[in-house]
Amino acid sequence: MPQSKVLTENNPITNGVIWKRMLVFFWPLFLASFFQQLYNTVDAVVVGRFVGKEALAAVGGSSAMIVMLLIGLFVGISSGATVVVAQFYGAEEEKDVQRAVHTGMVLAVIAGSILMVVGFLISNFALRLLDTPEELMEPSLLYLRIFYIGMIPGMIYNLGAGILRAVGDTRRPLYMVILTSVVNIVLDLLFVLVFHMGVAGVAIATVISQFVAAGAMCWVLMRIDDMHRLDPKKLKIHKDILRRILRIGLPSSCESIFYMVSNLMIQAAINGFGTDAISAWAAYGKVDGIFWMILQSMGVTITTFVGQNFGAGKDERVHKSMRQGTGILCAFTLILMALLLTGGKYLYYLFATDPNVIEIGWQMLRYLARFYIAFSFIEAFSGALRGLGDTIRPMIITFFGTCILRIIWLLTVVPKWHTIEMVEASYSITWIVTAAAMGLYYLWFMKKKYRQLDMWD
Repeated sequence: MPQSKVLTENNPITNGVIWKRMLVFFWPLFLASFFQQLYNTVDAVVVGRFVGKEALAAVGGSSAMIVMLLIGLFVGISSGATVVVAQFYGAEEEKDVQRAVHTGMVLAVIAGSILMVVGFLISNFALRLLDTPEELMEPSLLYLRIFYIGMIPGMIYNLGAGILRAVGDTRRPLYMVILTSVVNIVLDLLFVLVFHMGVAGVAIATVISQFVAAGAMCWVLMRIDDMHRLDPKKLKIHKDILRRILRIGLPSSCESIFYMVSNLMIQAAINGFGTDAISAWAAYGKVDGIFWMILQSMGVTITTFVGQNFGAGKDERVHKSMRQGTGILCAFTLILMALLLTGGKYLYYLFATDPNVIEIGWQMLRYLARFYIAFSFIEAFSGALRGLGDTIRPMIITFFGTCILRIIWLLTVVPKWHTIEMVEASYSITWIVTAAAMGLYYLWFMKKKYRQLDMWD
């Protein structure tokens, strides 16, 4: 039986100065995201610089969108498990924490298996559907089919990292990501520069890294002396816990899918502008990753603080966590926007040598970075609502605000004014509309739930 069941008064998430605790929680999360993004970025840098722009387009174009769509199916469910663990942990329900951990791990294996099989079956069809140029079909298909082998360990690692973060442990996921990043970078260079394996080399390096990450995560979880310890003998689906995870996680999965379906349509639109545009869009996705690292790390921070304080019955800290987390996120976003809009062009030289690819990518960044602040509010509001267990209506808002509105734009405006700028505008417009709708809903929800409190004190 664990010896260190955490008492409420000793929990840094449910006690102390919130903004300081949030920053302590955030930085390891951000660094973990940085190193995770680093080894994805190194894939693009290695193939872009040493294999060619076609290889960069194959790794970072349509194939990347398909991978993100499939992973998005599980990310929401994983976030559901994270919220459930955070709420039980904040309430000190040891038995329920255990049941949630082991149900989540079984779910990760099942989900990884399904995604691997589905990925193999739909890859060719999906690439064709996205109007992938013929010269990119073979390397894109090769990359995807190798990548899917790592689906199960990838799901295990992500679920395990979510469990650790739900209880306030952000350091160990960071150490594991650093380890796997080093492994991936070394293997990328070995397979591409020494063995000349091209796109297959970076895919194999990624799969090996996923197995290393999953092994390290299981090793850590099985040696933890706390209520979230993993015991292989206890691996089992608990139906009531599964229902709770799915009730919270499935709407988040749907939300991720909505984003990705619309992003797939955008990728298809970008594909129509040729290989240079596809390569530039792939490179932009890596530069843009800096913003998403901040966004997702702060979103997890807000969700965890709101979830644990909600579980502990500390309503005032629920409100303060949301307000102070939003303030931190907006401050980081504004600083990043300033940096990218002044010097972001130089980042493109990491990925490409073709001047046209660099110029197209720089135009994409100049336009889209101006609207990052709008999406920051979407993530802050939805992160807080996830922590409270409310996911259905935010999912509906996301569906109409990003997916439907974006598809309407792509089907009506883009064909009439067929430019890359009009494709990019589908992001800025939908971000602004969704941020406004999500903010209004959040205010209504919180005032209804906490009429007795002044949220803005």
